Amino acid sequence: MSQVRSRVLGFAAVVSATSLALAACGSGSGSGGSAASNPSGGPQLVSSDALTVCTHLSYKPFEFKDSSGNVVGFDMDLAQNAAKQLGQSKVTIVDIDFASQTSGAVFAAKKCDMAMGAVTINDKRKQSVAFSTPYFSATQALLAKKSAGITDLSSLKGKKLGVQTDTTGQAYAEKNKDANGYEVVVFDDLPTEIAGVQSGRVDAAINDNGPLLDFTKSNPDFAVVKEFDTGEQYGFLFQKDDANAAKIKDAFNAALKKSIEDGSYKASYKKWFGSEPAVMPTVS
Repeated sequence: MSQVRSRVLGFAAVVSATSLALAACGSGSGSGGSAASNPSGGPQLVSSDALTVCTHLSYKPFEFKDSSGNVVGFDMDLAQNAAKQLGQSKVTIVDIDFASQTSGAVFAAKKCDMAMGAVTINDKRKQSVAFSTPYFSATQALLAKKSAGITDLSSLKGKKLGVQTDTTGQAYAEKNKDANGYEVVVFDDLPTEIAGVQSGRVDAAINDNGPLLDFTKSNPDFAVVKEFDTGEQYGFLFQKDDANAAKIKDAFNAALKKSIEDGSYKASYKKWFGSEPAVMPTVS
């Protein structure tokens, strides 16, 4: 069994899990018998007193810890709205590796009710998990030092390009490496990928535009030198082919629709990204 640390951080509690221990936790309707029905008669949740959400910190400005240790961000705002829709007053965050979320392993192990992390919706992932209504449109972005003279992928011939494992950026980099002659270097998460550019381990990095543009705000020696329109849309993740999880997904979609109608989605977007969204999500 992996060691799990938990502490309450304002509205959110954060749990760090180093492994899933599927054999120990994979059976039954909850984890350790703590699952309980929603007090309003809604779907059964992993915990009786919170909506439990898996993610992989940090991915600013979508989910990260602020100076007080609270988990905040655009995704966190949406998770809190979903919790309220489900009659819960608290969100518990489980900090766990990205691949175990997109594979659906976290749901098989009853670690969380849903997962978030600026996750691109694609057909491969749909084989393992169910997605919410798309809530965000994104592009891939190329980050480099301003002094490096890098303007696009062709500028990286003979150089190294950093990617985050199991991401659309990695797939895009691998697809285009032979044509542009660069070496792909894989990092476990966004912070180590960015640190690779800062230290010179790699010459540039590719990832979603939101967090990379956010990074350049406080690091003026770096710039997003190119964006690639890959038609990406993000969704929250849920257990696939599960009636209970479908109810949780419906609650998230209902909360998303409500936030669009009452203006709170637009306000949250402007708070975290500095501008209003060019395209609003469509929720039927």
